[in-house]
Amino acid sequence: MSALKHAHMLFAVISVTLFTIRFMLLMKRPESLNNKFLKVFPHIVDTLLFILGIAMMIKLSLYPTTVPWMAEKLLAVLAYIYTGYFTLKKARTNAMRWFGFFASLGWMVLIARIAMTKTNYLF
Repeated sequence: MSALKHAHMLFAVISVTLFTIRFMLLMKRPESLNNKFLKVFPHIVDTLLFILGIAMMIKLSLYPTTVPWMAEKLLAVLAYIYTGYFTLKKARTNAMRWFGFFASLGWMVLIARIAMTKTNYLF
């Protein structure tokens, strides 16, 4: 289980790092986001992160229908995905992009905090 947990945490750090790099490139050189590596690799990392999370959830029987903090964590993951998508694809002004970026990071902090404390914060 420890290896699964550490792999999940590693992929979470890589995911946030890639998101931050893509955001910074969007702000400085938007055309660089057309790089095939930056279009594909983050999705591979996020898919592996999600698979590892599901594997841990199943192995530890932490189902969102029975474990309230897991339900909240999954809702926060969906919010992180949406705000990241908004930031990189939909936001039209720099102010909206910065807002989306910090909102995404805020959701990631909540996800990490829920994971570490196994406590609900929103509901």
